[in-house]
Amino acid sequence: MPDFPVRKMQLIVEDVHHDGGPAPDAPRRLGAMIACVRNPFAGVYEPDLQSAMDSLKPLGAEMSERLIAALGGKAAVDGYGKGAIVGEAGELEHAALWHVPGGYAMRGLLGQSNAIVPSCMKRGGVGTRLDIPLGHINAAYVRSHFDGIEVGLPDGPKADEVVFALAMSCGGRVHSRMGGLEAWDVTGKDGLR
Repeated sequence: MPDFPVRKMQLIVEDVHHDGGPAPDAPRRLGAMIACVRNPFAGVYEPDLQSAMDSLKPLGAEMSERLIAALGGKAAVDGYGKGAIVGEAGELEHAALWHVPGGYAMRGLLGQSNAIVPSCMKRGGVGTRLDIPLGHINAAYVRSHFDGIEVGLPDGPKADEVVFALAMSCGGRVHSRMGGLEAWDVTGKDGLR
């Protein structure tokens, strides 16, 4: 099994008190957990990458647990997303290794979560930033939860590293008023509505 030693981790928690209008009853909370790890495939083409996802499952679980706790517990979380930045010596498929370990870890710990986990990935050097898309955990069509959170490290990823990220939110955008499916009307049976 390939090894992905962690060089550093970072936890980001953001509270939105208002967005130009009246203050909501409670601030909206968003958060992200990122880990910068060594990429064992940097500079090498490996035809079979899928088995490496198993090596990342403990990292996905740890990051999910820490992020859920920082946001006040799973009952508070109703949005999520994930992403990865692979350093220059890697390829996008190395970032794609995060789909199962990151997404399924969040879904497993949050309980019922039927919607696909929005995701993005890119290749970049030290200081690269990534906008992780966020969506409702049970229904992809909940417009109030279409959002994002920016993540990145000032000193990563180095050429032989990958930055893996998980993101979650508590509530929709402050002052959301674009209509569509509302969070309180979600049936959550198909991941869409």
